[in-house]
Amino acid sequence: MANKIALITGASKGLGLEVARQLGQQGMTVLVTARTKAAADEAAAELKQEGLQAVGLELEVTNAAHIAEMARYIEDTYGRLDVLVNNAGIHAEKMEYNGDAFRDTFEVNTFAPFYITEALLPLLLKSEAGRIVNQSSALGSIQFMLSNELVQRIGTPAYSASKAALNMLTAYWAQQTKDTNLKVNSVHPGLVKTRMGGEKAELSVEDGAKTAVRLATLPEDGPTGGFFYMDDQLPW
Repeated sequence: MANKIALITGASKGLGLEVARQLGQQGMTVLVTARTKAAADEAAAELKQEGLQAVGLELEVTNAAHIAEMARYIEDTYGRLDVLVNNAGIHAEKMEYNGDAFRDTFEVNTFAPFYITEALLPLLLKSEAGRIVNQSSALGSIQFMLSNELVQRIGTPAYSASKAALNMLTAYWAQQTKDTNLKVNSVHPGLVKTRMGGEKAELSVEDGAKTAVRLATLPEDGPTGGFFYMDDQLPW
């Protein structure tokens, strides 16, 4: 994995930072993005102290100017991108939220990954083995919503629908790039002990990052257009 370039959105803490850490431990240069340059630089500095190659980039995922500047920086600096992990997300319905929770959830969880991926797709296609990983959720599985008691109990309209839409984008991009070396997959990280998952969640951030890292480092014969948790394929 040496010399590979990976970009992780929402990587200043929690699951995103741990995904960046584990990819960096495999020899990748990780581009750590956060809503502010200060937060991105702080996260990158933490990884550098561990001996990893990390660069902090400002990226408010709903900011078109930030997305365009990020794409220009990657093209000018590296000429390609090997891995994109669309990790940034919100679950506004689970917190005190003053805005339009439904609309804003889609802005971050669905629209932002779309515009970021479309901006970076030409650079990913320049990679010998490009990988896109979309952090989704089992709460976005339509089949689970109809049949799984836990999903029915804890699923919420905006979050579940935004992740179902993100899964459709995964399938769309996988079909659009099926004749290339690019692989595009969705991930359910599990119930992870983060600010979103809460302290009662079952998985550590180290374990929660494993599925995204596995899909980001797939071999040539790995799958594309799937939805995974660990080694299991989930229903859409």
